[in-house]
Amino acid sequence: MRIYQILFSPTGGTKKAAAPFAEVFGQEVSTIDLTDASMDFSQISLDKEDICVVAVPSFGGRVPAIAAERLKRIRASGAMAILVVVYGNRAYDDTLLELKTCLKRAGFRCAAAVAAVAEHSIMRQFATGRPDSGDLAELSRFAKEIRRCLKEGRIPDDLAVPGNDPFREYSGIPIKLSARKKCTNCGLCAKQCPVQAIPAAAPTKTDHKTCISCMRCVSICPAHARSINPILTAVAAGKMKKICSVPRRTNCFSENDKRVTPILSFLQRPLAFCRGPS
Repeated sequence: MRIYQILFSPTGGTKKAAAPFAEVFGQEVSTIDLTDASMDFSQISLDKEDICVVAVPSFGGRVPAIAAERLKRIRASGAMAILVVVYGNRAYDDTLLELKTCLKRAGFRCAAAVAAVAEHSIMRQFATGRPDSGDLAELSRFAKEIRRCLKEGRIPDDLAVPGNDPFREYSGIPIKLSARKKCTNCGLCAKQCPVQAIPAAAPTKTDHKTCISCMRCVSICPAHARSINPILTAVAAGKMKKICSVPRRTNCFSENDKRVTPILSFLQRPLAFCRGPS
């Protein structure tokens, strides 16, 4: 049995929320990075005994399209999947159901799922600091429960998760990234862009039609030269403030009498805002 983390985590929040589920098995963890545009995911072949923590952020209530595309190329061969969706304190809508659908088509068996809150990667005033120590403690407890279920062979025939099919429409957001004059042309952003929206020969440029506003380039730029339009961001934050002002619960799911059942839920904390996908 091998343990894998299969992650789409442009700025690290999704990776942080998923970590307890891989660490609980107490053995070496291999990482498959879905943000790596250079990787040929069709060459990845898993075994039935493998356990994979598959974690993605919710982009507009959906799995990021590039992550879904790359997941479908993996040959799972019946490997077990623990689904982790990270969202920015608004809602995760159809993300869990879409992730489950992608994984089943790739040949995974879906054992359990969690929807966790993490700091919003664009509007960081929402869910600031999450997942915090309390979140991680709860996630670790649920990870131990999953490990126990897998050890005892208690695996659902068809894991039930919330969501609607057809999935909600999502065509991206108008907030796109740009480079300021202090760009040093180091090329790091171009090298690590998940969708190759930044030309290596001209890293001050951005293909706005390709860019998915994942904030990877902003988070890794050593010169802090890349940014988003503050006016557009302020307008978007104003529209989201009401719905994002109440901290959301983080739910974990398993199968119980064909109904979606939260196994564990986070207690709501006295936070002003909750963070979003990254």
